[in-house]
Amino acid sequence: MFIKEYIKEVYQGVSSLLKGMKKTGYYFFHPSEIITQQYPDNRHELKLPERFRGEVVMAHDDNNEHACTGCTACELACPNGTIKIITKMDLTPEGKKKKALDTFIYHLELCTMCNLCIEACPTNAIQMAQTFEHSVYDRNKLTKKLNQPNSKIREGVE
Repeated sequence: MFIKEYIKEVYQGVSSLLKGMKKTGYYFFHPSEIITQQYPDNRHELKLPERFRGEVVMAHDDNNEHACTGCTACELACPNGTIKIITKMDLTPEGKKKKALDTFIYHLELCTMCNLCIEACPTNAIQMAQTFEHSVYDRNKLTKKLNQPNSKIREGVE
């Protein structure tokens, strides 16, 4: 029984190798159909799949407003502590205290691009960007503050 399984696995391995070599040989003799992208020469016209996960970003509109309420759902959903939400208490026009976002800290060097924070966000304040070139010499440059200076929550977001 062992010999039969061994021969079967060897046959499947050789078969798989020949299928790959067939595809490689086809592109060798038909160079006009090459699908390989010449990175970094094509950096400006490079098309990444829509589902690509690059880094977490927080969208701001023209009035420097965002949709983050400071609920910390993304921080709780993150499996390795990539996100740190610092909140503050603001006064509403009615004079009541309300929790608001002070600082949204994102540690890109710790992020596994798992998308759990995006799924957990109830207001869709954060999303995954298409950026992928994150090489730096100083690791501190990978810690980012996502909310812009003097930004505030967009009206109607609760």
